[in-house]
Amino acid sequence: MDRQSYVENIVDHYEHPRNKGRMENSDIHLGGGNPGCGDLITMYVKIGVGDRVEQVTFEGDGCTISQAGGSIVTELAQGLTLQEVKELGLSAITEEMGDEIVRSRVRCATLALGTLQAAVDQFRRDRDRREAGLPPIEVKPFEV
Repeated sequence: MDRQSYVENIVDHYEHPRNKGRMENSDIHLGGGNPGCGDLITMYVKIGVGDRVEQVTFEGDGCTISQAGGSIVTELAQGLTLQEVKELGLSAITEEMGDEIVRSRVRCATLALGTLQAAVDQFRRDRDRREAGLPPIEVKPFEV
């Protein structure tokens, strides 16, 4: 795609976000943000059979790129295993947003992915603690 096509994709995801909204029965939710620019995002995930992402939604507030990134990441993660979510990298975001845009705003572009990956880590830690008979570590997520 050319730069204009990437920009149009980002604007479309910003103006018509996919999977936006709070998920009441999520298995995990976690908030993240960019203190420098004020972007905020909370990712909600329902885990299904085989550790697959059954449903993923987000809430947020911030710049066009960070919020479009939330929408894009929910589409990328749908149906992936937790391990596959952890393996998503900068290249997946760059494919959707374009190299020029991602390079100039990498923290905004990757906020949702980083938050989703941190949520996967938290889910795994909590599950491991439950299986070991230990209580989960209480983490107060940032709510948007």
